[in-house]
Amino acid sequence: MIESTGQTGQEQFFDELLDHTDQPRPVAADLITYLQAMSPRELKRRVAAVDAAIRTMGITFTVYSDGENIDRAWPFDPVPRIIPKLEWDYVNAGLKQRLRALNCFIHDCYHEQQIIADGVIPASILADSKNFRPQCRGISPPFETWAHICGTDLVRDGDGTIYVLEDNLRVPSGVSYMLENRHVMKRVFPELFQNQNILPVNDYPSQLLDTLMSLAPEDAARPSVAVLTPGIYNSAYFEHSYLARQMGADLVEGQDLFVGDDNCVYKKTVFGPQRVHVIYRRIDDEFLDPEVFRKDSTLGVPGIVRAWRAGKVAIANAPGAGVADDKVVYAFVPDFIRYYLNEEPILPNVPTYLCMEAEQRAHVLDNLDKLVVKPANESGGYGLMVGPKASAATRKQFAKLIRQQPRNYIAQPTLMLSTVPTLIKNRLQPRHVDLRPFLLQAENMHVTTGGLCRVALRRGSLVVNSSQGGGSKDTWIIDEETA
Repeated sequence: MIESTGQTGQEQFFDELLDHTDQPRPVAADLITYLQAMSPRELKRRVAAVDAAIRTMGITFTVYSDGENIDRAWPFDPVPRIIPKLEWDYVNAGLKQRLRALNCFIHDCYHEQQIIADGVIPASILADSKNFRPQCRGISPPFETWAHICGTDLVRDGDGTIYVLEDNLRVPSGVSYMLENRHVMKRVFPELFQNQNILPVNDYPSQLLDTLMSLAPEDAARPSVAVLTPGIYNSAYFEHSYLARQMGADLVEGQDLFVGDDNCVYKKTVFGPQRVHVIYRRIDDEFLDPEVFRKDSTLGVPGIVRAWRAGKVAIANAPGAGVADDKVVYAFVPDFIRYYLNEEPILPNVPTYLCMEAEQRAHVLDNLDKLVVKPANESGGYGLMVGPKASAATRKQFAKLIRQQPRNYIAQPTLMLSTVPTLIKNRLQPRHVDLRPFLLQAENMHVTTGGLCRVALRRGSLVVNSSQGGGSKDTWIIDEETA
């Protein structure tokens, strides 16, 4: 039933559940024994139950295709990814360290810019940044925290090393699917949770609410929290409505809010205006406030930045936080940790070449067939080129783009992403995965126990995004010592 992990061939992939001899790793032994003992008929029945649960629970995501929005059932694989708690404790510490340094950097960007004055990063990093917002200069959010919710993408290479692939600091998405993945697994495979100490993830909505309420203005006796969504046609609308419901917060669109003469934000209700103290916004900066950013935006709230600047409302993530959500800035995060925290990075970056640097650009152009090329500010797997799998014409096109806009591109070696056995046509076959844990920072810091595990369902594919044909798995952090 279980195909080889591919570790005995020319390519050496680290499998999360199986070792190099295709034997279960200690933390996964119970799961593999359980799966091997299951009859094909029973397995087929459970898979059908998974599909039924996803339809019943209404777990969907939106794909934009040919100008149309298509809602699809969430692609879920029932074989979980498992990580021992001892290893996760190390990852947890590294993630917290990283987000602290990133928030120090963002705050510095909108104040003294001391990191530039001290020569740690070149001034051109900010001067050419698409996400630096001059309108935010001089603002000091509570706790000097700008990125309150962060989704950090992790990958494991062939030698087992965990790397940070990128930081998502603007409007990171996916946490609702992490929570729903666990609900589906408990619903369809309840017996798997009886004899193993699988750490819970269902406390995230309460932690998110605590984080948001800690940002409320001092005059808020009973803080009111709202989730600001672009509307039902947004690809992440399922998550917006899900989190609002879980937190007991209002789900609002820009037209539901207005800023009063007192610079406070109010929501329109049948009982009259009611003040909103904290806004968890799921709208990009450009569309947030037509008074400050795009004049033609109908998604945001006129005057909301003015209210935020006056301290009458808190916004998470804060406008301008995206200055650190840039793949060029990513390359300097280890330097941020040393500069702001006086610590050595716990989690390493993937080695990165900056095409804005002439020598590094020349190396990239000479090795396009070996590298992954990424645009600095795209997400969702769009606009990247996996060199070893790209055609000569595609590599030629990217060489032209790099020469035209060197600041907009980075390159990284093609990692041998770790695999997890995945159910493909009733057989377990290795498929590549990544992991997006979610971090919260305000008065306190929290890291989810695990995260959203995304899996490339196509054989050999390294692209895990659901919009690009990927799926998802539940992630188990297992405490072996107390099992």
